[in-house]
Parts: sequence; structure tokens; C-alpha cells
Amino acid sequence: MTMQDVEAQPRPVGEIVDRLAGIAERDSVSLREVIEEFGESSFLPALMVPALLVVSPLSGIPVFSTICGLLIAFISAQMLVSRRHLWLPDLLMRRRIDGEKARNAIGKLRKLSDWLDRKARARFGLMTSAPARKWLQLLCFLCGAAMPFLELVPFSSSLLGSAVVLLATALLARDGLFALIGSTVIGGAILVPLFATGVIQF
Repeated sequence: MTMQDVEAQPRPVGEIVDRLAGIAERDSVSLREVIEEFGESSFLPALMVPALLVVSPLSGIPVFSTICGLLIAFISAQMLVSRRHLWLPDLLMRRRIDGEKARNAIGKLRKLSDWLDRKARARFGLMTSAPARKWLQLLCFLCGAAMPFLELVPFSSSLLGSAVVLLATALLARDGLFALIGSTVIGGAILVPLFATGVIQF
């Protein structure tokens, strides 16, 4: 593959990370500034943002996973009802992130975004057709809604965030394989709290 071919490849996830990196150049950044960077009608990029952030090292900040989960739930719920413009609660949008922490976390997302952009492509169209898209949006909503309840369960929020990243990539690239993988990751994330609480034992 030539350099020109690489440059010509679509980079939907990489472009989101690039824009996040640009915003993070400030001393601190609010979630409002992050979401508004993508526009009030750009639901999929807006959905991808908190999902990427919750799989980054920022997830170690107390309550951060809860905030990202609520954002995911609000955004995907509005996708489900086919709203034209995105609305998010001011209480969430006022939250600020230290610029240096954001830059370090976003830098660690580069390999993930590059991998997703290299591997994602249109395939298994039935999995991302109109009816199936609503199902994927519902799964994203359920993942986001579950995150506040799993704040103290190790790895659970990051697993759910990873699932949302995969499902959002599936919707962006119309990649049914990623939809299947994301759905499988959700199944694994469900098992984590069950093992952590002793409901399931080896």
C-alpha cells in the first residue's frame, strides 16, 4: 500500500481523536466545549467521544465513568427517538477536565483509533441496516445507563466503553462485524460484576 493510499483511507475515528487533541491544548476543557466541537447534529461523533474517554486513563478519575456513561445514555437515547439536534444536561456539560491529563489520555488513544480505522469497512450489511441500527443504539444506551451503577466494579466501565466504541464504529463505517464484536464485549462486561460480587464462581 502506497503512502497516497494510506492518506486516502477514511479515518472517522482518527479524525475524532484529532479534534479531541486540538481541544485539549487548552489549560482545561469543559465537556460542553468537547461536545460542541462536533456540532449539535453530529450524534455519532458525539457518542464516540465519551466512549473513547472512558476507555482512556481518564476513567481513573472518580465519578468520570459515571459522567461518561450518562452522556452515552443521553446521546444514544436521542438517537433512538431520531432527534434532529442533540441536547445534554447543563450539569454534565459544565464538568471540566485538566488539559494536561486530557492530552496524555488522548495520546494513548492513537493506537486504538488507528487500529479501528484500518480494520473497519462496510460488510455484513444486515447488522447495520435500519432496524439493526436501532438495536445497536439501544445497546449503547444500556451500556451508558449501566456505567453509574458499576463505578466501583473494576474494568466494567472500560469494558462497556469499549463496547460502545465498537458499536459506534460499526455505525460510522457500516461494519456488521464490529457490531457483532461489540455485542460480544457487552456479554463479557455483564460477567465482570457477577464474578466481582461472587454471584458466579469458578
